[in-house]
Amino acid sequence: MGLTSDAQSHHKTHKFFLICNYVLIGAASSCIFLTLSLRLVPSGAGALLVLLHIATIAGAISGCNAVSAGSNKWYAAHMVATVLTAIFQGSISVLIFTTTSNFLTALNSYVKEDDAAVILKMAGGLCVLMFVLEWLVLTLAFFLRYYSFVEGGRTGGMECGRAGGKVMEEDLKAMPFHV
Repeated sequence: MGLTSDAQSHHKTHKFFLICNYVLIGAASSCIFLTLSLRLVPSGAGALLVLLHIATIAGAISGCNAVSAGSNKWYAAHMVATVLTAIFQGSISVLIFTTTSNFLTALNSYVKEDDAAVILKMAGGLCVLMFVLEWLVLTLAFFLRYYSFVEGGRTGGMECGRAGGKVMEEDLKAMPFHV
């Protein structure tokens, strides 16, 4: 009975992780379109903003791949990409909401200033959503990795830990000093 509830919990966490990543991909692509609606050929600041959202999409895709593949390489890439993009998404959202007019000046928008401010604040709201989702995705990725380890998934899990414990005990007995 405990195994089935653990498996169900793991399955629900996996589904929620994937849904969060899909929402993250949708929010990042929406931000790209909002940025491009301010100026079709973006300025330097606009290009960096679009690049940040592309990195967010890449991180979410690597997260989906990390969970399905179970690879350490994908997991590490996902964690690094998600932490970096989360920090930058939070910073961008603060900049958008505190200095909207300066940010619009840096974007060299073609749109009327009042309309551009509304578009930019919508993008800022999506940046806040992405910031929260990225930290949620990081937490879920940690739990999924932990479940995989405990259940003895592809990374070795408990069987490896028990065997490693016996080897560790033998190594400690062979040492000239007591630990």
